Amino acid sequence: MGQKDLEGFFASFLTKAPLFQNKKVLQANYTPDSIMHRDDQIKQMAHVLSPSLRNEKPSNIFIYGKTGTGKTVCIRYTTKKILSLAEQTKVPVFMLYLNCKLKKVADTEYRVIAQLARELKKTIPATGLPTDEVYNIFYKAINEKEGIYIIILDEIDQLVKKVGDEILYNLTRINSELDNAQVTLVGISNDLVFADNLDPRVKSSLSEEYLVFPPYNALQIQDILRERATKAFKPSVLQPGVLEKCAALSAREHGDVRRAIELLRVAGEIAERKSAVKVNIEHLDEAEEKIEKDRVLELVETQPKQFQATLYAILNLCKKQKNEQISTGDVYEIYKHVCKQTGLIPLTQRRISDIIAELDMLGIIGTRVISKGRHGRTREITIAVPDQTIPKIYTILLEALDIKE
Repeated sequence: MGQKDLEGFFASFLTKAPLFQNKKVLQANYTPDSIMHRDDQIKQMAHVLSPSLRNEKPSNIFIYGKTGTGKTVCIRYTTKKILSLAEQTKVPVFMLYLNCKLKKVADTEYRVIAQLARELKKTIPATGLPTDEVYNIFYKAINEKEGIYIIILDEIDQLVKKVGDEILYNLTRINSELDNAQVTLVGISNDLVFADNLDPRVKSSLSEEYLVFPPYNALQIQDILRERATKAFKPSVLQPGVLEKCAALSAREHGDVRRAIELLRVAGEIAERKSAVKVNIEHLDEAEEKIEKDRVLELVETQPKQFQATLYAILNLCKKQKNEQISTGDVYEIYKHVCKQTGLIPLTQRRISDIIAELDMLGIIGTRVISKGRHGRTREITIAVPDQTIPKIYTILLEALDIKE
């Protein structure tokens, strides 16, 4: 399509009947009016956080569960109800929400505290101030207004991976610095054993209460999809079997309802792009392939620098040693060279072995342990993503590690 045809394309696009009636319902930031299959969890959250309505500090709470089990949507729903009632009864309750997975928002201690201060209308430069001063600005901003502050740190495990757990210790000690306000921390984590690896000082003061979200099963996902689809699509747009297959695919992925909703939205978008009048199974299959590619790229983009350096070393080796076996020892030698290039402090070979195991768990690489007899055991490493995705991953890593080739 040439540039001259663009106007005609847009004009014809506007004449097509849309398949969606309210696409927002299928977007990640949508909070429904009621949440299905999560009554017990919402009740427990409400019990823990309700003292805020009496201007009393609630306990800190940790919320665990795999991706797409409803953790974020439930805490948003519960705090929205608390804020609404607090406003009616003139009780000063405030909420600060931070997604710790976001790049350039939560990849250093400075940026995290600066972002929380900005939520309180404080102007802080992107860099340049001592971190202690940023903490002081944040403390003063909270202390200006009497009340209860609920700070939600979503994907808190990602934050600790990037900056360590000292930041959590500082945040748990914040109440000793405040005269007028009180702070409650809500941590949301996809990693069920995350708190086990925290410094004992942090652990004892942070996880006062905890709540675990179980995965959804296929029937529960179907219920949720049916409710969303009724609002999102025009009547009779979805062909029979689409919702069922969408739910089955996502139940297989640890009961991830967020992925199911995204899958349905992308299938609808693909159907519209193809001028189809209904969303069918083929559109769903195409959507699954597209999302899987995007998921891998997002995973690579959000990994800590040491993970990215290890993956970059693996890709380099695979490029140089086509069809040859790659071992952990080979990766470690290249990794040390990457650290020199990028100014990273090299980790031990044992720690790199752990990172390789985690990259395997994420599905980016594949490994199998092979025995070398009396020389011990090593991992044989292969790339587990499609060939066409590798150049995009490589570009992301070059940019993230600031490597010039």
